[in-house]
Amino acid sequence: MTEEYKGKVFKSGNSVALRLPKALGVPEGTELRLVREAPMTFRVEPLDAPKRKIDISGFAGKAPWLKPIPPELREFEERELDWHLLEMPGRAR
Repeated sequence: MTEEYKGKVFKSGNSVALRLPKALGVPEGTELRLVREAPMTFRVEPLDAPKRKIDISGFAGKAPWLKPIPPELREFEERELDWHLLEMPGRAR
């Protein structure tokens, strides 16, 4: 079953814009790609899927063998770092 909607083309600055009906469900701010398939035939597709948030609250019990590191084992040895290796040749500081 094909749904049919009407849109309207209007001038916006030096371009033309296409107003899409709200019934299409395209969220405001969605970036779309237009692909010309014939002189006046276009395919419209989203550039990227919307960013999704992942709920990680249920992961804590998935690895019960992992334990926090006790404070006495959180020490790191002091050592001299070779920061000069990060400098780019020919570039002044």
